[in-house]
Amino acid sequence: MSTEEKKGLKQQQLVSFRLGVEEYGVSIMKVQEIIRMQEITKVPQMPDFIEGIINLRGNVIPIIDLRKRFGLSCAEKTIDSRIVVVSVRERIVGIIVDGVSEVLRLSEEQIEPPPPAVSTAGREYIKGVGKLEKRLLILLDIDKILSSEEQNVIESAI
Repeated sequence: MSTEEKKGLKQQQLVSFRLGVEEYGVSIMKVQEIIRMQEITKVPQMPDFIEGIINLRGNVIPIIDLRKRFGLSCAEKTIDSRIVVVSVRERIVGIIVDGVSEVLRLSEEQIEPPPPAVSTAGREYIKGVGKLEKRLLILLDIDKILSSEEQNVIESAI
């Protein structure tokens, strides 16, 4: 395929990050910023995957532990751990990830729908799978990371 043809393909720009050995991607349009881990204030009566809240330049932001949300085993926070500040249905939240990898572009032909083998428990968060040269990237639909009820619980607690 020529360079001109490649330019004609619709591309998605993604921020990729790690949870354990798996690599995930989220649309760069949903990412506000990436910050280092900081002290998180616990809030009572929150779903267990909500770590608490932080104050980011005067804004109170709920923090989601993505490992807990996906039912993965907990891991110690490391020097590589980050909070990715994203927009979820017009609400700014932070998601804790093990590390941010890179910003990359995928063409439509590099993206496939989620395989049927993906468990129904996590399937609602997955938009597709990005095929890179030697690795796969799980593409998240970040707007589905919180249900409407969960978002209401967070709003009322903050």
